[in-house]
Amino acid sequence: MSKSAVLLLNLGSPASTSVPDVKRYLREFLGDERVIDRPANGFLRSLLVNGLIIPFRAKNSAHAYSTVWTAEGSPLIVTSKHTQTKLQAKVDLPVELAMNYGNPSIPDVLHRLAKGGLERLLLFPQYPHYAMSSWETVVAKVYREAAKIAPDLKIESVQPYYGDADYVDALVASARPYLDQPYDHLLFSYHGIPVRHLTKADSSRAHCQMVADCCTTCSPAHATCYKAQVTRTTQLFAEKAGLNPAKWSLSFQSRLVGEPWLSPYTDYEYKRLAEAGKKRLLVITPAFVTDCLETLEEIRVRGAEDFKAAGGEWFGHIPCLNDQPVWIDFLERRVRAWQANGAVA
Repeated sequence: MSKSAVLLLNLGSPASTSVPDVKRYLREFLGDERVIDRPANGFLRSLLVNGLIIPFRAKNSAHAYSTVWTAEGSPLIVTSKHTQTKLQAKVDLPVELAMNYGNPSIPDVLHRLAKGGLERLLLFPQYPHYAMSSWETVVAKVYREAAKIAPDLKIESVQPYYGDADYVDALVASARPYLDQPYDHLLFSYHGIPVRHLTKADSSRAHCQMVADCCTTCSPAHATCYKAQVTRTTQLFAEKAGLNPAKWSLSFQSRLVGEPWLSPYTDYEYKRLAEAGKKRLLVITPAFVTDCLETLEEIRVRGAEDFKAAGGEWFGHIPCLNDQPVWIDFLERRVRAWQANGAVA
C-alpha cells in the first residue's frame, strides 16, 4: 500500500429516510459541541438536543430527505463517492472518503489505513470556508481519532480555499451556462451560523463586529472568520464573472431559532426580491461543494415555492460543483502540489 493517501471529508447523511435513522443521524450531528455549543454544560446541552430539537425536527427532516433521496441513496453520499472515484482515476495514491457523521465513518477509514502502514495523510475538507461547525469540527475529529488509532501518522490539511483563484474559476465555469440565461437577480445563499460564532472564532478579540467594515478590512482574524470568507468568495466570483453590482446580493440559510444568526436570511430575501420586481431569480450556494438536503430541498424545492408564492415567476438553482470536471481538476491540482512539494500548498 502507498505510504501516503488523501482523505476527502464531508458532512454525512442518515442511513435512510426512516425516522429512526434520521434521529440517529441528528443525534450525532447536533450532539457535536462545535455545532450546538450552548448551553456550555454538556448535560443541559444534551437535554436541549435530545429532549427538544430532535423530537421536533426528526419527522420533518425525514420527510425532507425523502423528497431528494435517490435510488442509490443519499445525494451527498452518492455524489461524494463519484468525486472520490473520479479523483482516484487522476492521481497515483489512494483517495479515501469519510463523513463526519454517519458512514463511511472517520474511525473506520483510519483503522483501514493504519492496517496498511500509512505514514502521511492529506485531509481535504469539502468546505471552502472555515467555520467552527463545519471545517474545524471535521478536521479536529480526524486528529482526535488518529491519536487513538494511528498516533504516528503524519496528518496535514488543506486550508479553507475560499479565495483560491482556481476554486473561484471552477465556480464561475460551472455557473456560466446559468449566468448566460436571462435572470433579474443572482442570490448567493450561504449556510448560516450564529453571529456569536464569529466573535468566538476571532482570536484577536478586537476585530470581528468591532471594526467598521470588519469583513472587508484586512485582518489576521479573517483566517477563522466565516463571514469574511464568504464575502471574499462572493466578491471574487462577481469580479471574475463580470456581474452587474445591482443584480446580485448575499444571504444566509438554514438557521435555528433561539439567537441571532447571520443575516439577511435567504427565505426573507425571496419575498423582498419578488416585491422589488425581480421576477427571475437565480440562486447559487457556494458554501456547499456537493448538493445535499440544504441545496436540493431547502433551496431548489422550498425556495422555488416561496419565491413564486411571493410573486416571482421563475426560479433557478445553480448546482454545486459536485463531481464536475472543473472540480475534479481543482482537487487533482491540490493533491499533486502536495505530492510535489511535500507539504500543503
